[in-house]
Amino acid sequence: MQVFRILLCTALLAPATLQAQVVQKSDEAAAGELPSRWSLGLAAAVRQSAYAGEDRRSMVFPNVIYEGERFFWHGGAAGYHLTKRDGFVLDGFVAARMDGIDADDFGVRELAQRGVDRRLLDDRDDSADAGFAATWKGAAGELELDVRADVTGTSEGYQTSAHYRYPFRFGATTITPSIGARSLSADMADYYYGTLDEEIARGVVRYRPGSVVVPDAGVTLVTAFARKWLFIAGIEYRALPDELKDSPLVELDADHTATFVIGFSRGF
Repeated sequence: MQVFRILLCTALLAPATLQAQVVQKSDEAAAGELPSRWSLGLAAAVRQSAYAGEDRRSMVFPNVIYEGERFFWHGGAAGYHLTKRDGFVLDGFVAARMDGIDADDFGVRELAQRGVDRRLLDDRDDSADAGFAATWKGAAGELELDVRADVTGTSEGYQTSAHYRYPFRFGATTITPSIGARSLSADMADYYYGTLDEEIARGVVRYRPGSVVVPDAGVTLVTAFARKWLFIAGIEYRALPDELKDSPLVELDADHTATFVIGFSRGF
């Protein structure tokens, strides 16, 4: 699962990297240069987990991005721009879903506080989604609508999301706050935050959160320097709804998750 965790961190960096591409291309166009398609660099991420006893995930990893006229590759996601016109983009994509956890990574004491014996739990596997994303950009900011479904049969669920972003540019620096929400189907939420039939048969308490909405907010900062170089930092906060906070798999009193990413990249 270590390789998958690297993809997770890269996927988490994608929003900041996309904004970085915008800054980079604008700077290069102003200088009369062709926009860079490839961006290579190094980054680090720290993610606060909601799972009982897992605490934080941290990783240093390579950051590889490709943005072509139609095809794109943003770390843990790849896709194709189906339509691009007048500030509107429609993409088809496949993306890693790295919400899984090995049963051994749960904390024995933390699960016991929830009345769960770790030895009775199964792994929650990572998976892959396929879907479509529609983005509208204009003077009022950017609105993105996204729908994706598990195509690996892991959870057999789907997710819809909506996000609004507004970039503020100060010279070579762009700061982009965002706000939005993700809606997880009952199948997806039950798999990652509920207890499975096999576990219930072993004596684990039955819990099924059902469909949930997870609000989030974040901000990214991108600074261009030395012509082709970018400094990128981002943070995202996700508030856990009551249905997830009450899960026996979630840390007692946990009410949110947070992810912080920092890195450098160079365009080619």
